[in-house]
Amino acid sequence: MPHKCRLKKNDMVMVIAGRERGKTGKVLRVLPDARRATVERLNVVKRHSKPRGAASPGGIVEKEAPIDISNLMFFCERCNAPVRVGYKIAADKTKTRICRSCREPLGNE
Repeated sequence: MPHKCRLKKNDMVMVIAGRERGKTGKVLRVLPDARRATVERLNVVKRHSKPRGAASPGGIVEKEAPIDISNLMFFCERCNAPVRVGYKIAADKTKTRICRSCREPLGNE
C-alpha cells in the first residue's frame, strides 16, 4: 500500500538532508508511488543525450533529479523556517493544510 504524500506541486520546501541541505525551492513534480519529488534548481544532474534529428541536437543536458520526500520539509514563508504540516477542517468540511508553528494556511491554500 503506497504511503500518503503531503507534498503538492508549487509547494515551497527545504531540503533537510543530503548534498543540498539547507536550500529551499518550489516543487515541480511529485512522484507519490516512488516517494520522491523534483525541486526547482536543486539536485541538478548532467545527462548526456544523443542527437535526435535537427530538432534536438545532442549534448550534455542539466536537469533536476527527484529527491526522496523524507529529505524534504515544508517551508513556511511566515515563520521563515521548515515546519511540520497539520490539517484544519473548516465548517464547510474543506480540509486545509496549516503550519504547525504559526497555525496559518500553507502555500497556495
